[in-house]
Amino acid sequence: MVRKAFKMKVFPDKTEEYIKRHTPIWKELEVVLKAHGVSNYNIFLEEETSFLFAFAEVASEEKWSEIANTDVCKKWWKYMSDLMETNDDNSPVSIELKQVFYLP
Repeated sequence: MVRKAFKMKVFPDKTEEYIKRHTPIWKELEVVLKAHGVSNYNIFLEEETSFLFAFAEVASEEKWSEIANTDVCKKWWKYMSDLMETNDDNSPVSIELKQVFYLP
């Protein structure tokens, strides 16, 4: 198992809509995430800065990377692109965070 942590940014005036669209996420996206070994996926919002902190446990880096190539993931990115900072392919601008401490 690999623990992934990363940060993204939602537009300050779009936080409520961001939360709404995740409550719940599409069932088909949930199925893809779980099928690719994702568990314990959390996203937290720092309200003052509109930064999102995400954490997930994944089966492997390879399976995690494969998710980006699925149709449902690409569709989700497009659906969310008006709410947050994105790259040219609509994927969220995401900065991976380095783990410096872990207490099992």
